[in-house]
Amino acid sequence: MSSKVLLGFLAGAAAGALAGILLAPDKGSATRKKIAGKAGDITDSVKNSFNEFIDGVKDAYSNVKEETEEMKEQAIAKMNSTKKEIKNSFS
Repeated sequence: MSSKVLLGFLAGAAAGALAGILLAPDKGSATRKKIAGKAGDITDSVKNSFNEFIDGVKDAYSNVKEETEEMKEQAIAKMNSTKKEIKNSFS
């Protein structure tokens, strides 16, 4: 899931929860408690989403690093092979 879609979903959920709480016929103190509770839930959700995003970035970086190492090793092997072929052609 792209980060923009995820952020849009979270913002929509937060706005919907807040609107539902503010429009509910409760006392001010109860409404404030509900808002605080929902804010904590949303904060946890955002933290989890951010951590998942960071893990994805780390995985992608690790994969690119491994692929780069493999390409480097292949290039060195090819270069050594070509050197041997050149030396053998002059022998």
